[in-house]
Amino acid sequence: MALNLEDIACRPAFRRSVRAQSQMLLQAYEANPRFASVFATQQRWLMAHIGLALHFRRQPHDDRTGLTTTRFIDMIHRCSVASRNTADAFIKEMLHYNFIRDLSTNRDRRVRPLQPAATTLETLAGWVFAHLRTLDSLDGGSRLTTFAARPDALARLQPLVADGLLSSHAVREPKQTSSLFTWLNNGGVVMDWLMSGVDPDHADLDRIPTGIVSIGDFANWLKLSRTHLSRKLRDAENLGSIGWLGQRGHSVMWVSNHFYQEYMTAQAVKLAIIDAAFQNCFHNPGTPE
Repeated sequence: MALNLEDIACRPAFRRSVRAQSQMLLQAYEANPRFASVFATQQRWLMAHIGLALHFRRQPHDDRTGLTTTRFIDMIHRCSVASRNTADAFIKEMLHYNFIRDLSTNRDRRVRPLQPAATTLETLAGWVFAHLRTLDSLDGGSRLTTFAARPDALARLQPLVADGLLSSHAVREPKQTSSLFTWLNNGGVVMDWLMSGVDPDHADLDRIPTGIVSIGDFANWLKLSRTHLSRKLRDAENLGSIGWLGQRGHSVMWVSNHFYQEYMTAQAVKLAIIDAAFQNCFHNPGTPE
């Protein structure tokens, strides 16, 4: 049976496992920051999942399925993720940076088949790996072993994950503080950065130290405007979600217990979606093998 939100949140290893997951995702960002920008905001993250699901759901020898500009834009509009112009610009950006490839010589770019590059799929597999490792650490499961043993595992799993993310109210409508960062470039990375510095043993404090001092150093590493990042952090500070133990910007930053729990709940929601998709793929008796 898949772990649900409550199962995940109450596991003794949950806090440490999510911290390790955040650190792993930060390492992936550092290894390929340009690709990580694909997932820079929640909107782009959902658009990427929609495009990948269209690709993986392509039926052999059926030109009516698969990823094309037209199908992508229509699906983005249908799911109310972004405007048609934003979706079109996203596809053009993915082509420009070779994250997806044009498979035909058809002059009408809107109907040409598109395909994710091998490096794109490798990075996606790493994202799945990080979350399956977290789930395994919570219950001693063997999801990673199952995933690695199936050459078609990514193609089977990702579309169901995309469906779960798009249908989740908790994902589409994040809580108050998290919503401050969902529209910030690399906002998810910012939250991972904040929470990766939290010692789980201190997570029951009202104000939880993060170990972070310099906003400037992080803004430079993230290739993000320090002014823009500082403005978002100031908004979070005004909500009482973050602060400094001493002089603002010159001492260790803390996050409120409420913000920490908000982040952890969001991670539990995402992990539950991924586990439900995984169990449906590989442990549902009605699923074709």
